[in-house]
Amino acid sequence: MTSTLSKTFYFLITFALLTVVGCKKEVKKESIKATTTEEEYVDDPFDLIDENGDPIILGEQERATLQAEPYNRWFDESYAEHTLDTLTVSAIKDQLADTEVTVFMGTWCEDSQLQVPAFFKILDLAEIPSSTINLITLNEDKDQPEDLVAGQSITNVPTIMFSKKGEEIGRIVEYPLESLEKDTQKILYGEEYKHAYAEEE
Repeated sequence: MTSTLSKTFYFLITFALLTVVGCKKEVKKESIKATTTEEEYVDDPFDLIDENGDPIILGEQERATLQAEPYNRWFDESYAEHTLDTLTVSAIKDQLADTEVTVFMGTWCEDSQLQVPAFFKILDLAEIPSSTINLITLNEDKDQPEDLVAGQSITNVPTIMFSKKGEEIGRIVEYPLESLEKDTQKILYGEEYKHAYAEEE
């Protein structure tokens, strides 16, 4: 009798352990599949889901990724709601075409969800191909992917960085001081401009 109970107990413990391990592997596999990053960026698969249950993607992205589910939910709304300053966009069109732009954002971040689609709307009016924009999505600590943020001093997202010949000429951090169009104009025209967090640096 004792031997039978021992075997039953051993079987139940073994089955439970296999079930738990299997679930962990399955969750991790699904989380990685939902991102466009490599496994080396994944510390805890549960960190890759935002409060809405959407996958947090990391690394270099294409605009099309943000316009696909589930991110199109906020991308399309913010894009539609942004009212363009057409005069300012016309004034910066040529300078913008001659400038390297890198956008650091988080798909989990409300400011990114608001400002990044609006910025793409500006680029569309200025006829700047989205393929020329470096779009990089980060985790909530803004430290992954490490090879893409190292040395960039990214403290808040979105950060829209403008460079010429590899040298940064300015950045908009988290939100514009006046408007995306006006702030971009000041940076591209070399006017005095300090982003929202400049005093803290």
